[in-house]
Formats: sequence, structure tokens, C-alpha cells
Amino acid sequence: MAKTILDEVIEAREYLLPGHTACPGCGSALALRWVLKALGKDTILVIPASCSSVYQGIYPSSAINVFIFNVAFASAAAVASGISQALEAKGYKDVNVVVWGGDGGLVDIGFATVSGAAERNENILVICYDNEAYMNTGIQRSGSTPPGAITTTTPLGKIVGFKKPAPFIWLLHGVPYVATANVAYPLDLYQKVKKASKIRGFKYIHIFSPCPPGWRFDDSKTIEVAKLAVETGYWILWEAENIGGKIRFSLSPPSKPYIDPAKRKPIEEFLKLQKRFARFTEESINKIKEFIDYQWFLVKKFLEEK
Repeated sequence: MAKTILDEVIEAREYLLPGHTACPGCGSALALRWVLKALGKDTILVIPASCSSVYQGIYPSSAINVFIFNVAFASAAAVASGISQALEAKGYKDVNVVVWGGDGGLVDIGFATVSGAAERNENILVICYDNEAYMNTGIQRSGSTPPGAITTTTPLGKIVGFKKPAPFIWLLHGVPYVATANVAYPLDLYQKVKKASKIRGFKYIHIFSPCPPGWRFDDSKTIEVAKLAVETGYWILWEAENIGGKIRFSLSPPSKPYIDPAKRKPIEEFLKLQKRFARFTEESINKIKEFIDYQWFLVKKFLEEK
């Protein structure tokens, strides 16, 4: 009997080992486990300042069983570019050079170096685990924080603006591959990472990564919260390949039903599980709905280009 993708995942070696110090229910630790299963041993992680800088383990030990470069907040994509080019010069062709960082390090502070690497089409894979704030340094608002969410720098849930549409920004750089993923859909994540690892040039994957202490929900509900993000239309699963200058854009299977607003669950079901939305007003909810409509507007525009 032929092996299924699930069989492949179950048999894949573990590279995130017991002993890491991530919080219970940490979405990024769940995501990293699947990412490393997909990439395998010939992988180098470049990690900017982030939760992952801490939970990899207590010095001199590490729970992440691949090579790691821990670097300054803004420099990860630049460092990864240098590593990739050095490996190329030495004749190493099959090593995955991966930037693994949060939204603080990649959507905000490291944005310029990621853009430069994308513009040069460096042969690296950039993966952002998006927990929608600077969680490692105290839950401060980032450019990826949804409007109206409570953080330590927006304690009253101030409505600042839309969440930055980072995956679309990298897609518009004309790079070979961009995708979104979600920890509640691990097989989808695994397959996208596998695909990205086989593509030469700049690749980017943006992962929805709930944070129990930052979002203020019980750590047993990480997957429930992550699934509701898709089911309410808040988080859209898609991938795009640049084939000869033409973008091939497609929705991933879990997202396809939700292109119809009538088939989505009410956004309030997603919001009510998280105390970071405890101060939400009708204005706040309307702003989130505007954000959802804007995301789907972008998706539909790319789907129409087929």
C-alpha cells in the first residue's frame, strides 16, 4: 500500500526535541516541530531575537537538533543570505538556509533586510511565525497586531490600523514562492515547507501562531483558536508560485469554503476566546471585519488573475 503524507510525517525524524522551554500551548513551538520534520537534518536556522531565541534550551544545551545562528533583530535575512552564498561557493547545494523569526523580527524590525533578500532573490527560506505582537519582550504591539487588541503598549485596545499584509508584500516582490499556513493544519504546513525547500530562490511562509499568554487564553485551546481563525475568515490559507513571471495563486483546501462570507463562522466566536479582545467595542469589531474584507479582496484579485 502506498504511503500517505501522514505516514511520511509520522516516520520523519524529530529535530525539535523534549527539553525546550516554550510556554505550554506555544504555537511557534508546534510549528517549528513540523517545519523541521519537513526540512530534515541538512538545515541551518538563522534566528533573530524572538521567543525561539529563548526556548531552544538552556546554554550550553539545545533542544533544536540542527545548526543555529542566533543574530540581532534586524539582521537575520542578511546573515542567511551570506550563509547561503558561502555554501554555494563551497559547493554545498542541498542545505536549507532558513530564517525563523516572529512578526517583530520579520514584519517590523527585520523588514528591510527581508525585502533586500527578496529583491535579490537569495536562495533562502524565510518563515515568520506570527503571534501578532512582540511576545518575547513583554507583549508589545507590532505591525502585525490586529486593530483593537490589548497589548502592554495598547492597554486600552487602541485602534491603530490594519494588520500589515506581509505575505502579499513579499508576493509583490516577484519571488518564486509565498504561502500562508496555520498550526491547526499541520499537514498543509508540512507540504508547503517541503515544496518551498525544493524551489531555488527566495521563499516565504507566514504561519498563524497563537500565543496563550499574549492572547490571554487557556493553553489547552491553541488549536481551537487557530482553527477558528480560518473558519471565521480572519486567516486565509493560500500559496502562490511565480512561474516565468506569472503568479499561480491558489487557496489551500481548508480555506476554500470560506470564500463565501455566508459560510464563515461569526468573527465573535474567534474573538471571545481571547482576553486581549476584552475591551472590544462595536467600532473595534467593525474594524476587524473591514480587515477581513480587505484580506479577501486581495485574495480574490489574485484569483481573478488566473
